[in-house]
Amino acid sequence: MSDEIKSNLPALTRQVTELVLAGSLQHAEQAFSDAADQYGDLAVVEVLSSIPPQVTALHLAGFDGGKMSLATLLVPPKAWADSLAFIAATWSDDQIEDDPERVAEALFAHIHGIVFSSEDAERRRQLLIEASASDWGSTVFAILFSMAPKEILEVAGEILVKGPYITGVTSSDNDVVPLAIELAQASEDGWDRALFELFPDFRHSGDLVDAEFSDDPDDEPQHLQRSTKELLYRLRKQVPSSRSSVAKPGARRSIGTNIFS
Repeated sequence: MSDEIKSNLPALTRQVTELVLAGSLQHAEQAFSDAADQYGDLAVVEVLSSIPPQVTALHLAGFDGGKMSLATLLVPPKAWADSLAFIAATWSDDQIEDDPERVAEALFAHIHGIVFSSEDAERRRQLLIEASASDWGSTVFAILFSMAPKEILEVAGEILVKGPYITGVTSSDNDVVPLAIELAQASEDGWDRALFELFPDFRHSGDLVDAEFSDDPDDEPQHLQRSTKELLYRLRKQVPSSRSSVAKPGARRSIGTNIFS
């Protein structure tokens, strides 16, 4: 980092933080853009690494795959992963209670927009590794998977058969499938933990092969599965309090199936 960036970093960090907290996301984006023009992309990366994760969550929650954002393109994987601990704080109880599917879809747009914001496969891998390494990250991915549980079971079965040679070809064109496969390929532990969060009865993904879903939405599932609403509330409970720092990732135990062995 150049001395010029170092000397201006505190002022840039304070400016962006104040703008985001004031609800001026477009002005915060303009501040990022101005900093990139003057000092290069590294300045934006440094600011995003320096601002509190709850501020990053507030800012990124205003953008999805359909909106261009420098923050989306440049947020460091660790900074983004930490911000996911706070993203549920941006939802109201009424939103979760009245339309959990819409909240989950907005979360999917956020995750998908970050992960697939560039063609850099290594960046995607690092984003997914960091994001899925924490308890809240596991819950985040479980929320996304809860929108397509049947498809997720199909992916799990294909992974068991094909291992690292999984093609991503399934009977469904659901948008969550490519993300699920990217996660499984990036982090075996992250994939397993998200499955366990969605399907608490299962201790390893091998148990998923024999599980089936009825085509009748009124039928009760024959195995324990957390609903989208339940998972959204679960994530809300994982939001750190104002007196605590971000919880250490990895507290939840791994399922440890070695899916690609």
